[in-house]
Formats: sequence, C-alpha cells, structure tokens
Amino acid sequence: MSTGYADGRQETRLERYTKFWQKDLTRESEADSKGRLDKYTDVVNGYYDGATVMTEYGWARSFHFSRFYKGEGFAASLARQEHYLAAHMGLRPGMRVLDVGCGVGAPAREIARFCDVQIVGLNINEFQLGRARRYTEEAGLSDQITFVKGDYMKLSEQFGENCFDAVYGIEATIHAPTWEGVYGEIFKVLKPGGVASFGVYEWCMTDAWDPSIPSHRELAHQIEIGSGIPELRPMKLARQAMKNVGFQIDHEEDLADRPDEIPWYYPLEGDILKAQTAWDYFTVWRMSWSGKLVTHTAVRFMEMLGLFPKGTWEVGESLKVAGDALVKAGQAKLFTPMFFMIGHKPTLAN
Repeated sequence: MSTGYADGRQETRLERYTKFWQKDLTRESEADSKGRLDKYTDVVNGYYDGATVMTEYGWARSFHFSRFYKGEGFAASLARQEHYLAAHMGLRPGMRVLDVGCGVGAPAREIARFCDVQIVGLNINEFQLGRARRYTEEAGLSDQITFVKGDYMKLSEQFGENCFDAVYGIEATIHAPTWEGVYGEIFKVLKPGGVASFGVYEWCMTDAWDPSIPSHRELAHQIEIGSGIPELRPMKLARQAMKNVGFQIDHEEDLADRPDEIPWYYPLEGDILKAQTAWDYFTVWRMSWSGKLVTHTAVRFMEMLGLFPKGTWEVGESLKVAGDALVKAGQAKLFTPMFFMIGHKPTLAN
C-alpha cells in the first residue's frame, strides 16, 4: 500500500518513476517518450520527491549549472549565473516577477535581494514548495517572495493574462511536454511592451547532436532518466518555439559554448584536484566515486529504516547515470544546460 508523507512526498510515484524508461535505454522508442510526455506531472513529481534532498546535499539549493571563472567558488558562480539573467532581463525594484519551476527557491531569494523585486515562485511539487517556504522565511524574505502550487502549462488559468512585469525559468521549462505550450502560457501572463521580458536558461541537445546515431540517442536518454525530463529536444526547437508563440527574441546564446577555461560540468567530474577554492574540495568530492558511494549507501540505509520513502535510492541511482552522461555530453558539445534566451511580448500582441 502506498504511503503519503506529510511533506507531500508519495511513495507510489517515487517507485513508479524509473519505470517510465526502458531498463535498457538503447531500446527506448517513441512510444516510451509519448508515455512520459502524457504523464509529465507524474514524471516530474516522482523525480523531485526522490531527488530534492540528494540534490541539496550533493549540489546546492540552486538546482542549476553555471559558468566558472578561474578561481571562482562554486556558490559564487551559481549566484553570478542568476545575476546575469536578472541583469539581461532588466529587472528593476518593485517589479512583479514570476519564477516558473522555482525549485526550493534559492534563485528567487538571490534575485529578490539583487534586484529588490517581488517574486512569485511556481512549482508543481508540494515537497519542494514546503522547503522553499521554510528557507525563505529563515532568510527573512517572505514579504518579498511567495510560493504557489501550479502547472506552468496552465499559467493563464491560474493568474490571468498580462499580469507579470517579467518571467524567468532557470533550467526548468525542459520538464514541459512541449516548449510551445509552456512558452505560450508565459507569453499570455507577461505584460506587453519592451520593458517586460522573459528570460530562460534552457536544457537542449546542441546542433551537433544527431538522434540517428545510437550513442547520441542513448546519452540523451541517460540525461533524461536522471533529471526528471520526459524528452530532451534540440536547441533549434527552443528558438523556434519562442518565435512561434509570438516572442521577439532580443538575445540568444549558448553560454556553454563560451571558451571558458573551467567548463560548466567540472564539479560533476569528481576530480578534487580541479576544485577552485578550499571549500569546493568537499563539493567536488561529493561527485567523486567515493563521495557517491557514501551518499548512496546512506540513502539506501535510511530508506530501509523508513526515513526516506521507498524508491528514493533508485532515483538516486538514476542521478549517477545522468551525472556521467552530462559530463560526456558536455565534453562532446552535444548538450547544453544554458541555452540563454531573452524575449519580449510586442506591445500590439494579440
């Protein structure tokens, strides 16, 4: 019998999560992808019920990647990635801003402090929302940031149209069944005009990725299963989706393609000799083989004791698969977690 936890986690969807993929990822078919897309809310909730605590411990409360300067600390790079988005969007004090797929709220807290804006964080996962509210209260930002449960495929139903000065998504909208669907809803709730803007860091397969090559296709599925993504899609479709729903694109760039000396995926490599600061030794170690062994053994033990819901350990194993695949795909320039787009809704948008 399924167990529901007071914090919102549910064992049924946790235990069902990895079953959305074939055990042998080389046998994945279009029917498998369609099944995940049709059940995208179950895929996302099952993943984050299991992965949230492990990601907070193993990575950070900001569930995204970032660029690195030589000698830059891990936490500083995450904050800079968030500041870069906010600056390009032109966020100003007093603006009402929507964060779609807000996670546990770390980027919202950073951007609220940085820009002095009012933020509404939207999330479909109740477990993450509870943690976001607690962390925000502890930070003294509850008067500036509110969190609501909702599906970003139904934004206009929940908020109405033309009601936000700006909207952003940080590596979150890839969970949507279609980019046209989520971008179209964002277009509806965003106010028209050049001042209001939509900014996004998107997960994409690059133009170098060829789904007809079995190894390329398998890499994409490995990233999907360990990231709660129903279907990874090529970059060109994200760009076209923005245009299809009516956005005028003001800026676009794959930030992962910058000639940075330190690549975005370096913490996932687990090589402590590459750590940029003393504190980052611990961050990078957690991604090493020994760090992952300790973490996942502890997770399995706590699941056996009933401290974690059943299925948590299996989700954790999928995280390891994705971590290795992200490094391989990043090194081969087949994948980017930071295709960066800024767009606005024309004044005369119908």
